[in-house]
Amino acid sequence: MILLARTTPLEEVKKPTEGLSLFCIDIGDRSKPGLDLRKIKKMGGRAVDANEVFFDNYEISADRLIGEEGKGFRLILHGMNAERCLLAGEALGLGYAALKKASDYARDRVVFQRPIGQNQAIAHPLADAFMKLEAAKLATYHAARLYDQSGTDASGSVRQEEIGVAANSAKYLAAEAAYTACERAVLTHGGMGYAMEYDVERWFRESLVPRIAPISREMILNYIGERVLELPRSY
Repeated sequence: MILLARTTPLEEVKKPTEGLSLFCIDIGDRSKPGLDLRKIKKMGGRAVDANEVFFDNYEISADRLIGEEGKGFRLILHGMNAERCLLAGEALGLGYAALKKASDYARDRVVFQRPIGQNQAIAHPLADAFMKLEAAKLATYHAARLYDQSGTDASGSVRQEEIGVAANSAKYLAAEAAYTACERAVLTHGGMGYAMEYDVERWFRESLVPRIAPISREMILNYIGERVLELPRSY
């Protein structure tokens, strides 16, 4: 587990983000007391555990420190942009999978002697979902490219602020596009979209995650409003 913990008292630093250090702890080692994990039951995301974490005088050795002591928050910020790119990619994968399933079903499902995909009420929402996914994919590629360049660009021409705007935008657009595609995949299947047989209900459940984590839609809108549009902070 990657843990961000305060190593300098709050009253001894100028800003709350200072004096925080990053550690890598072994959650499999239960020989040391003070760490308790309680699994959270979820409606999706079965491949990855989610847990409530409780610390009670848990001791961490100095060799578990990542980077420089007191500079952990800066490391976390750097990783947040990569995390947003990652979640955007995951969202796109869900959206494209759901859209393919829906398109296949719309071609194969025949009602009143014609495939349901021949009806514009079926075809147009799927076409719209495809274009939204494609636009979000380009935004994600742009954000990932900027993030990669920042690691090799010694001139500093790629600013962290620019990466943050691109990564947040990509995550937002990909999450919304995936949710739209997954919802329309369920609706294309009609009543069978609610059945587990076609997988679209599972993808729809999974598509909620990128809209919530690692940052909510509303916080991204706040970020863009403040950092790009220079609007006053609302909270």
